[in-house]
Amino acid sequence: MTSFPLTRRRLLGTGAAALGAASVFAPSRLWAQSAVSLQLSWLHSVQFGGSYIAQNRGFWSDNGLEVSLLPGGPNAPVEPPVVSGTALVGISAADYTAAAVEEGAPFKILGVAMQKNPFVVASLPENPVNKPADLVGKRIGMALANTPILEALCTLNDVDINDIEIVPTQYSAQPLLAGEVDCLLCWETDLPVAMAVEGVESITMLLADYGYAVHSQTYIATEDSLANRREELVALMRGEVMGWDAYRADTDAAAELTLEIYPDAGLDIEAQRMQAERQVPLMFSELTEANGFGWWTDETVAANIETLALLGRDVSPDLWDRSILEEVHGS
Repeated sequence: MTSFPLTRRRLLGTGAAALGAASVFAPSRLWAQSAVSLQLSWLHSVQFGGSYIAQNRGFWSDNGLEVSLLPGGPNAPVEPPVVSGTALVGISAADYTAAAVEEGAPFKILGVAMQKNPFVVASLPENPVNKPADLVGKRIGMALANTPILEALCTLNDVDINDIEIVPTQYSAQPLLAGEVDCLLCWETDLPVAMAVEGVESITMLLADYGYAVHSQTYIATEDSLANRREELVALMRGEVMGWDAYRADTDAAAELTLEIYPDAGLDIEAQRMQAERQVPLMFSELTEANGFGWWTDETVAANIETLALLGRDVSPDLWDRSILEEVHGS
């Protein structure tokens, strides 16, 4: 039996993609290179490939910024560096931001990288979970802290959660491969990728396709930065947009750049290529085709608010502020 390493994203552990694309944006007229930091939500990988491209190809420096990319991880939460000003912008998720705002943090969501939440239920072809109703009678492996996510999915799809057996597991594909569970709650871009690299086919049911609307890989900044550092925010988000558009044009090159920049991160090129490709349909949609990378609408915010309420988070639409993106995209 193949053994898969434990890989956990902060979101999963606590519940809650030609690089030669030309610049079509006018540079922000900053008087000098401003040094700022972007706090990532997890350890370095192609998950943040667009940011690496922005840095590597000078999309930020051309707009007057010197951007440092701060890795996240299990002991490096996103929110504190943004609140303290160590990072100008952080990459978080709507549920985390909502929780922080409830505790008094002055955050606004400036952009939405993942148009679809990456949570999936992964299963094997011989015993597939293709829709929420298929969970009835199944054993699902997951962190108990993620129970509210499963509860929300069940509520949205009229499934009785009591008809599903929750099996506490580490964040690994091994329980599924060993037959200890029938499916796993995980991200589309990690455990299914790990299995595929080892030649194991899996079926993934994207929760977002069944009503679970929680914006992920979101850009957050403080209200003070919005009021007093707008030019820097616009420049940073302009570089991000350019970086992610270039990523989409050549995901393999984005994966190769990731390993080139971080050769000691323990990354596998095949896994990174596959992850980069799988991120594209999560990050780009008809909405971004029409309006640009990172966009959202009143309707998508309303759907988020509904799902967040099921997670116990009471938020209002003004948590989202599109003014920076509107300037970036020239709306």
